[in-house]
Amino acid sequence: MMILISLGIEGTAEKTGVGIVDSDGNILAMAGKQLFPEEGGIHPRIAAEHHAEWIPKLIPQALEESGLSYDDIDLISFSQGPGLGPALRIVATSARSLALSLKKPIIGVNHCIGHVEVGKLDTGAVNPVSLYVSGGNSQVIAYESGRYRIFGETLDIAVGNCLDHFGRETGLGHPGGPVIEKLAKQGSYVDLPYVVKGMDFSFSGLLSAAIREVQKGTPMEDVCFSLQETAFSMLVEVTERALSHTQKDEVMLCGGVSANSRLREMLRTMSEEHGAKFYMPEMKLCGDNGVMIAWLGLLMCRQFGPMDLSQTGIIQRFRTDEVDIPWIDNSKTYLKLSDDLIAKGAESNIVKSTYLGERAVIKDRIPKGYRIAEIDDKIRRARAKEEAKLLSDAKRVGVRTPVLYDVDLNRKAITMEEIDGVMVKEVINDDLAFRMGEEISKLHSADIIHGDITTSNIMLADGDLVFIDFGLGRYSQLREDKAVDLLVLKKSLQSIDYGLALKYFDLVLEGYGDESIVNVIKDIESRGRYTH
Repeated sequence: MMILISLGIEGTAEKTGVGIVDSDGNILAMAGKQLFPEEGGIHPRIAAEHHAEWIPKLIPQALEESGLSYDDIDLISFSQGPGLGPALRIVATSARSLALSLKKPIIGVNHCIGHVEVGKLDTGAVNPVSLYVSGGNSQVIAYESGRYRIFGETLDIAVGNCLDHFGRETGLGHPGGPVIEKLAKQGSYVDLPYVVKGMDFSFSGLLSAAIREVQKGTPMEDVCFSLQETAFSMLVEVTERALSHTQKDEVMLCGGVSANSRLREMLRTMSEEHGAKFYMPEMKLCGDNGVMIAWLGLLMCRQFGPMDLSQTGIIQRFRTDEVDIPWIDNSKTYLKLSDDLIAKGAESNIVKSTYLGERAVIKDRIPKGYRIAEIDDKIRRARAKEEAKLLSDAKRVGVRTPVLYDVDLNRKAITMEEIDGVMVKEVINDDLAFRMGEEISKLHSADIIHGDITTSNIMLADGDLVFIDFGLGRYSQLREDKAVDLLVLKKSLQSIDYGLALKYFDLVLEGYGDESIVNVIKDIESRGRYTH
């Protein structure tokens, strides 16, 4: 097969870069320039001006580094989105101008997928669950049913934005991440809010609480330590949940926040606890760069051919799961469990037991090695206590749950009835989807938020739907929390059969019986952090 050479142009936010890669995966050149704002965050217009100044300089610089001429380039690739609108327009215009002047084919690609694919190229990972964290994006991504799916994401700001904003507000400067990491090494824990909602996370409340601690006079080292530990624990927990749900055996970290050594340590520890391999690309490939765009351009062009110029407009809110990915090997290696374990979840181990002669299971919230003890103990105790109450209250509104036998708060363990049935994901059909909606409506009418409604956490037993694992549950009257609960189920359905997922979810909503919740769900989906 003839070797092709791609030149990629990146510039979705404050960094612009040009990379050259061949179709064998050899990186031939990598040139880049980062904008450092004098004050405040990244202004879209200033970022665009920065890119307009530097892209014409970086292209010849990359060519010189590669030892190639313009004639040697076979494809022009560029980041089509997501990102800052003015910055993306400069990148797209530059790519079109170069392609037209050289009479070369052109292709636009998804920036987020570029991070994942260049990470796989560099590390040799085949089919990982990826934690992609940067200034503008925080997503847990894994391949299922022909596309990269977003298994978890931020509901407000990205983790990099959170750290940078804290740095600006407290005088630590921009970017905030490196300074926070340094100060955190001398800090101790102070209590900050830990917000995981199903498979998603939220950083805005954590950011506000951390700033208030500084204003109260709490030592900066302590606030930095606590902010970092809390934010990263949330990210790793959701990655762990995606790993447990997909049963893949690889975890990869990518994106600019990968520079943080504590985050790398936490994700590596979590992977080892699950028997999964941990990967992280070379640091220069973690941040935004032209190489990832050039490489993804080659992968896309090989499958779909180049774009017509009319297709090269920017897509400012370009979702990761909008792109067909036919080149992935979707083979999985399943974790082998010991004989006494029924399941090893993200939250706990499920162990067979008996209670007063009845078949039972013990849900054992084991300590998490990646979390500091202060956070780990707080979360495990609170969730064990809350889950016991939720199981009982759900029964009172007519939703079948396992019978609760015993709660051990010292061990953070719950003993309950063993349900003899099958997971809904194994037997899903139209009728069950409708009935799931009816049962979820009963929970929400009592302001019970399950917190982790997946098709693995609903079982079919004796013809009944049984809701298990209220480990992330809580009470809330907010319609937004109820909509997030339903969104968790939507993502879970998509991981089973993407083609049927929307039909099943429509039936869930029909069974739920509240048409107005659809607008709340759409609003939450539209807020996804796909721009910087």
